[in-house]
Amino acid sequence: MSSLTQRSSGLVQRRTEASRSAAAVPEEEEARRTDEDSDPEDSKETRLTLMEEVLLLGLKDREGYTSFWNDCISSGLRGCMLIELALRGRLQLENNGMRRKALLARKVLCKSDAPTGDVLLDEALKHIKETQPPETVQSWVELLSGETWNPLKLHYQLRNVRERLAKNLVEKGVLTTEKQNFLLFDMTTHPLTNSTIKHRLIRKVQEAVLDKWVSEPQRMDKRLLALIFLAHSSDVLENAFAPLLDEQYDLAMKRVRQLLELEPETESAKPNANELLWAVVAAFTK
Repeated sequence: MSSLTQRSSGLVQRRTEASRSAAAVPEEEEARRTDEDSDPEDSKETRLTLMEEVLLLGLKDREGYTSFWNDCISSGLRGCMLIELALRGRLQLENNGMRRKALLARKVLCKSDAPTGDVLLDEALKHIKETQPPETVQSWVELLSGETWNPLKLHYQLRNVRERLAKNLVEKGVLTTEKQNFLLFDMTTHPLTNSTIKHRLIRKVQEAVLDKWVSEPQRMDKRLLALIFLAHSSDVLENAFAPLLDEQYDLAMKRVRQLLELEPETESAKPNANELLWAVVAAFTK
């Protein structure tokens, strides 16, 4: 059951949890400008990808690893990759044509193979560009996660994604690297070192559904909208809401549920919508 459907038993418990875990195309330029405008405090060194933001929300601050019980974050991070590539103008859905195919029936096409500067994104982009015939969003989430029964398609799996993202965050000065002993084995962990970045991320998510809430999704910043959906799908959105007071928490949850009840097919047809973003949402919510 998703954490969004489970109501915590009181404010104290949520606060305790919070302290515990507390050459590009024009569209890419537009996405970058939008990102900069939406968070002017960001610098180039600390601007995070959707993947990194979702992982950071899921990481326990002091322990430096995600919950062992979270089996959703792996596929959620692959969804982040697809949306990030779409927002950067690298991917799109095939044209709908006269037959009006459903979002999840339409294939993902490479729009531009210009490098993104992110190794994981470029690896995913290369797979998608070279695959014929093209695959759907749902298929790519499964293939990139390694969730396929076809041994001929296992090479699509992106390995060690969480560790590679954590190392990116170490390079950006957000996390550090440590070794911890767990009786039978040693594990590399990545505790939080820059709490300002994580607090800014949490505040951004909270404000999106509280102070800066807009009832029409097409008016929301696309990256922020995607972050809310993918953080929910990765079962880490609760971590951003944990510090809230009871009334704020209830309101935030109510508005998230409003987003989750949207019809992706309808939203994708509205002006200024990104179809691939809504296809990923459909893959995780339907």
